Amino acid sequence: MKFLKQCVVTASACLLAASAIAQPITVADVKYEEVANLGGSTLQLNGAGVRYKAVFKVYTAGLYLDKKAGSLQEIAALKGPKRMSITMLREIDSTELGKLFSRGMEDNMDRAAFSKLIPGVLRMSQIFSDHKKLQAGDQFMIDWVPGTGTVITVKGKPQGEPFKEPEFFNALMGIWLGNVPADWKLKDALLGKPA
Repeated sequence: MKFLKQCVVTASACLLAASAIAQPITVADVKYEEVANLGGSTLQLNGAGVRYKAVFKVYTAGLYLDKKAGSLQEIAALKGPKRMSITMLREIDSTELGKLFSRGMEDNMDRAAFSKLIPGVLRMSQIFSDHKKLQAGDQFMIDWVPGTGTVITVKGKPQGEPFKEPEFFNALMGIWLGNVPADWKLKDALLGKPA
């Protein structure tokens, strides 16, 4: 009888642990699932946080990888698919957002490396300009799909041709995870560091 009780307790503990693992993480009322599917692969949430500008919450971001990573270098070294999922928390002029992303890439790269990516940077800026405004609740994703490239999806729709160079995705990740990140607290959150 004791053995049976022990089995029931162990099974219950395992079920509780499994359900706790599968729970989404909520950041500023935005839910990030623990796993995401991309290109036939299951990715796990590396971390999620809020981008602040002064005291205002601008957007939330969640980083999904095929295994946990604690730095931009580790993320760049991963060969599998990767996803940055962003949900707006306030209305923003998307042309301005595109410019901020371009600046963020430039701030985290040397001039020669950035100059090689200028055609892609201009195309990315145009993607955001075409949307005029992003409203609170609008979502966009930046996916790295091996063999395809970087796919930018805005409001559920892929935007144009993929950006083929892996350097382009890594430069985009530099906006949030580089030496001059958009928001230091968000960088730590995306890298899974405790607040």
